[in-house]
Amino acid sequence: MNLFDQISEDIKKAMLARDKVRLEALRGVKKEFLEAKTAKGANGELSDENATKIMVKMVKQRKESAKIYEENNRPELAVNELEEARVIEEYLPVQLSPIELENELKAIIAETGASSMKEMGKVMGVASKRLAGRAEGKAINAKVKELLS
Repeated sequence: MNLFDQISEDIKKAMLARDKVRLEALRGVKKEFLEAKTAKGANGELSDENATKIMVKMVKQRKESAKIYEENNRPELAVNELEEARVIEEYLPVQLSPIELENELKAIIAETGASSMKEMGKVMGVASKRLAGRAEGKAINAKVKELLS
């Protein structure tokens, strides 16, 4: 079962369970999936890889919104955003620990033969594709800089 079908099934389960937060989060995900499927050049298909990218983006947006709500003294709205982010994260691959991330990046650096900051772009290109959904871009970027300096 692909992610689109899984989300559709889980929306039904959330409706039956009357789980409002889960239902809203999953409806948001399905809306984004449908938009991606009907976008120009999508051929009505949505690969799990693209679905994962969409969900990573949605989690990031929810966390940024929660931070803004906190700064503007609206904790009740921040809590809702964070709860929705947690629901979406359940469908993402397990995030790498800092040690696992470092080990993966060391292997990529060795594979690409990079030895200085000038070659960071080469490493980031490979790392971004290989670690997509398993680590945040900021964390990858910071660790690559640290390892190449």
